Amino acid sequence: MAKNLTRKQVLAGSLPIVAAAPLAKLAWPSTAQGESSTAPVRHGHHHAAMIGPETPAPGGPHDQDHALFPPPALPYQPGRVREYDLTAVDSTIEVAQGVTFDAWTYNGTVPGPIIRATEDDLLRVNFSNQSGYAHTIHFHGIHPSGMDGVFEIVLPGDTFTYEFPARPHGMQLYHCHVAPLQEHINKGLYGAFIIDPKEPRQRARELVMVMNGYDTDGDGENNFYTVNGRAFYYAKYPISVRRGDLIRIYLANLTEFDLINSFHVHGEFFRYYPTGSSGHYEYTDTVMLCQGERGIIELQFHNTGTFMFHAHQSEFTNLGWMGYFDVSD
Repeated sequence: MAKNLTRKQVLAGSLPIVAAAPLAKLAWPSTAQGESSTAPVRHGHHHAAMIGPETPAPGGPHDQDHALFPPPALPYQPGRVREYDLTAVDSTIEVAQGVTFDAWTYNGTVPGPIIRATEDDLLRVNFSNQSGYAHTIHFHGIHPSGMDGVFEIVLPGDTFTYEFPARPHGMQLYHCHVAPLQEHINKGLYGAFIIDPKEPRQRARELVMVMNGYDTDGDGENNFYTVNGRAFYYAKYPISVRRGDLIRIYLANLTEFDLINSFHVHGEFFRYYPTGSSGHYEYTDTVMLCQGERGIIELQFHNTGTFMFHAHQSEFTNLGWMGYFDVSD
């Protein structure tokens, strides 16, 4: 029953979020006249009501480290090969507390593994399809047509090796490109692809955030939204950073069934570099991205405390796309 929870049922929920049942934990407190909520409302209309251990997010405190923290950048080295193994596999994943989703995944996770290379590294990705469906990998960036992930369909049980120089530098992404495309993306076949410039970027605390949604009842409308795959996860486990440190976020939008998604941070402004392939940036606290858009955010907190980040579509926030930075000295 939890798996088939509809978008309207979550948004219209009237039980307090501290209730014991998983479905109740996914419903926001009622605003009906005369009713009270046991959850504190810290911002606006309900969507910041949850933070800390009582938040209905699946998983333990380090379960999403693989999705949040990228592998380290390597200095440019001519002739280097960066090799990765990706396997398409059908997996049942928990996307919100008590709510499972039959996903198509790379290496069993949504999003898939973070792929990283330095510009002009030879990228080699060994792809094995152990799913019950045909899949590919399409990389955003510059590469030969035979490595594009459109025509070289990989059938169940088959393999294919993608090999090309990593270009251009910036925040790229990858995803399956088999028709119907919206189904393969909605089911979870995507991930972050970082190409570092030959001249190293300034040292920073680096994070990856891939925005997505889940249609858990098959009606073509998302029931939950997340960053890095689990609803409310960074509200339950805020991200610790230090005041004054440079924070670099590699941000991508892979949300299907919605035209745009967005990122907003409280109490601070940041520099947003679209695609991250040039020095051009916008100084703002909110960016909107259509599907496939991505960029690099750089920010430094001026103050200590707990600062929210979330989609600036309030409905997306209510349905799981929210979290916090815990800023200390």
